[in-house]
Amino acid sequence: MMSATPTTPTSEYMQHVFMKQRAAFENDRYPSAADRVERLMRLREMILDGQRELQDAVCRDFGNRSLEESRVAEIAGTLAAIAYNASHLKKWMRPRGHHASIWFLPASNKVVAQPIGVVGIMAPWNYPINLALVPLATAFAAGNRAMIKMSELSPHTTEVLSRLIRRRFSEEEVVVTGGDATDSAYFSSLAFDHILFTGSGKVGRMVMTAAAKNLTPVTLELGGKCPVIVDDDYSISEAAHRILWGKTFNAAQTCVAPDYVMVPKGETSAFVEAITKHYSEHFPKGAQDESYTSIIDHSNFARLNAMVDEARAAGATIHVVERPTAKLAAARKIPLTLVLNPPADSRIMREEIFGPLLPVIEHNGLDDALRRVRKGEHPLGLYYFGNSGDSRRQVLQKSLSGGVAINDVMLQFLQVDLPFGGVGGSGFGQYHGQKGFETFSHLKPVFVQRGMGSFTGLKLLYPPYGPIARQVIKLMGG
Repeated sequence: MMSATPTTPTSEYMQHVFMKQRAAFENDRYPSAADRVERLMRLREMILDGQRELQDAVCRDFGNRSLEESRVAEIAGTLAAIAYNASHLKKWMRPRGHHASIWFLPASNKVVAQPIGVVGIMAPWNYPINLALVPLATAFAAGNRAMIKMSELSPHTTEVLSRLIRRRFSEEEVVVTGGDATDSAYFSSLAFDHILFTGSGKVGRMVMTAAAKNLTPVTLELGGKCPVIVDDDYSISEAAHRILWGKTFNAAQTCVAPDYVMVPKGETSAFVEAITKHYSEHFPKGAQDESYTSIIDHSNFARLNAMVDEARAAGATIHVVERPTAKLAAARKIPLTLVLNPPADSRIMREEIFGPLLPVIEHNGLDDALRRVRKGEHPLGLYYFGNSGDSRRQVLQKSLSGGVAINDVMLQFLQVDLPFGGVGGSGFGQYHGQKGFETFSHLKPVFVQRGMGSFTGLKLLYPPYGPIARQVIKLMGG
């Protein structure tokens, strides 16, 4: 049974580790704040010592992954989350007082945050370090053990991360496993106390179905078509500049990447001109530059090209800011490609793109743009560029999305104290910061009554029910 390794797990190995963690939790059901901080500091040191190995492994998995993007999203973002959890967990652990009704005085109420046990984390390939270790840091802050299942598309990262974890942590604390879709299915069937899954809606539904057999609560971080609305009082050039960053960072293989943009009627040409200019400034060597990330594999490369071909055949105008070459194709690199006025029923407007293709359509005002957003599933992120406070309020009130960024894109994800999560088709449940601590805790309500011999208001309602009891019940509204 134990011939398996974390990177090539068997069901027996995963069950073995799960039972070890369950037993360890039973022996230490409420780790002290000091113990939790110590685990977080070990995690921090592991990342600092192994950051170059981790960055190189991610690059190998992608074929080419911008070093700077890995440093920002994978290393800096993860370290920031660890530091925030470590500095705030003592406060989060304190019992929180709650109001007690006058009829039950002198009782008091409080809520106690209790560790739940063993957490299952299913991390995707697009940000394999951040989306594995930020949830782990949150689970540690809440006092739990964790098992992490990595994507089969990130084998090099899985191997390095698993090895680094084993150097610093016991299997009773955390283990990182790899494996294929079959292993993922078994992993999600384990009787975890909570599962956090990040990935596609299709797989998310499968995870939820498997978890339901154990009544395991699930947090699903999915994705969807994150829209951008540019209003007529905002600079087209500046909006294009900021959107370009989000649409080329990690080659837009990001769940909160801008998926399509709506510009004011008549502004398409200006937008195309501006984003093309900014692209040449950001990537003077074009997509061949090392700072431009590759598409993860041939399957996704082919999928994206098929989307463009289908949109062209359906009547959309295709504007490629840089001519594709055989050399770029060999490196699985797709230059930023603008798809102008694609039909609403085209594949590129129905499916999450997850790549550097940007549909551009025109709107007839903010109400029209918001109507278009509401026709689709609720997105994970919504981006609005505009200066009017009243228009911003309309965007917030007349749309439903996992999160919103005003006058920028994607940065809501990097805010360590903002809850992150989807709604409807983009997922449910939240983590990051205190919300993550609460997600991986049981918030236990506790009612405390005075000791024996003391008078309590409830004794007025003990039978036999006389005039006083009836009057009290009447005053209570009964």
